[in-house]
Amino acid sequence: MHVHDLLQLDALDLTLLWGEEPLLTQEVSGVTATDLEDPARFLQPGELVLSGLVWWAPGDDREKVDRFVAALADSGAAALLAGEETHGKVPAVLVESCRAHRVALVAVAARTTFRAITEAVYLRRWGDLSRRPAGHYALPENVRNELAGLLAGDAAPDALLDRAFAHLGGPACYLLTATGRTLARTPDALEPTARQARRYLTAGVGNTLRIEGDPGPYDAWFLHLRGADDAPPRVLHEIAEVIAQYRHHEAARGTAARRATDALLALVAAGAAEGTAFDAALHACGLPADGPFRVVVAAADGTEPEQVARALAEALRHSPGPPFAVGLLPGGDAAAVVTGDEESAPALDEPWSALHACRPQAPLHAGVSGPVTVADLNSGLEQARYALAAARAAAPGGAGVSSVDELSTLGSLLSGVPDEVRTAFSSRVLGPLSRGGSASHRMLMETLEVFLAQHGSWARTAEILHLHVNTVHYRVQRIEALTGRDLSRLDHKLDLHAALLCR
Repeated sequence: MHVHDLLQLDALDLTLLWGEEPLLTQEVSGVTATDLEDPARFLQPGELVLSGLVWWAPGDDREKVDRFVAALADSGAAALLAGEETHGKVPAVLVESCRAHRVALVAVAARTTFRAITEAVYLRRWGDLSRRPAGHYALPENVRNELAGLLAGDAAPDALLDRAFAHLGGPACYLLTATGRTLARTPDALEPTARQARRYLTAGVGNTLRIEGDPGPYDAWFLHLRGADDAPPRVLHEIAEVIAQYRHHEAARGTAARRATDALLALVAAGAAEGTAFDAALHACGLPADGPFRVVVAAADGTEPEQVARALAEALRHSPGPPFAVGLLPGGDAAAVVTGDEESAPALDEPWSALHACRPQAPLHAGVSGPVTVADLNSGLEQARYALAAARAAAPGGAGVSSVDELSTLGSLLSGVPDEVRTAFSSRVLGPLSRGGSASHRMLMETLEVFLAQHGSWARTAEILHLHVNTVHYRVQRIEALTGRDLSRLDHKLDLHAALLCR
């Protein structure tokens, strides 16, 4: 449908305030509602943008209005439909801005609901689809109408799939994520494990369609029909369009939740994990007020933080149950606060490997804190960052998750120390041996490694190196002289062992 088609629907009581003919003949791809001051991140080309103008107040400067309208123009929005209920009428400054940015502007009477407009658009769009020339069957008109109504009523994807495939006998169909998480399925489809679902997507059996939208590399959605001949191709594509509309509106609805999480993480990072403001932030994120919690920090080299946050959210959704909130820290790192105690650490290993397979060229790592109280969330954040560094050290070119619960050896503890600190410590403790400038120094380094590995046994060290015990004694004396450490003392042995691990 086009913008001017909507204006011809008398029941909607719409009034064109500004718009030249070329703008009114733009194809409408969908509808989104927003009252953000800057909605750019959530707009798609060809959409009608519905706004109650809650973001504007009399006395606001023109610059604020221009930012809003410019975001619509830059995104390729088909038109702005502005509600009159909040202010009684559409402000003149908005009309002027739309004219300047060449965005068609339509006034929506107070009696007209945004839901009525949404339903009208989707009903008309499906009518347009049914008239497209094609050699395949299309969805029946009554099914298209019901799907449009379900979308407008915020129906769950299970209900959409059930209705979409009922007239075909309800074949087994799944809505899956790239990591194998089942989002929805038809009533007679058995729920697969994540591993089975990933095989469905890669085995080449049945029909698989990627859902259109703006997903990142880690959170693509797929419609998978188990039987290759269970639905005509055109019907499957039309159903995929319905799911794409559902996903788009889900993303828009998640905007407020994301802002709440970012605000919570800013308080955690600042060490302000107490007081009324913090309690309100926890409540806004759907998290309990008393904890305990775990903090997760994630990173992927060469990947936008927003995409890493999506990856982290996808991984956590594989473990239903404990509430969590994912967002960005003030510095841009992706992080999550997860409800959980000693017995309920998030199970991230399997989904993390599946996420890495979506973009194997980008190392993907995460660190998980131990359980902490509300007051210690900042400490949990530092633990998670340390565990993240350990995960990076353990698998620098791949993927991995590390938890402070797993830091049970000196080596695992040191793996989280920054590389620069490790190098400086090793060089300082080992002294000339760390530089390996001569064959004798390299020989002494080998002796030290074996001696420590054999728990200070002269005889076993001599046997492994094929030396006389006296030679081992001589070499150890040289090592002690060069490093200033006494290998008869436990603390000095630990210093040298740590220095070797830090190389």
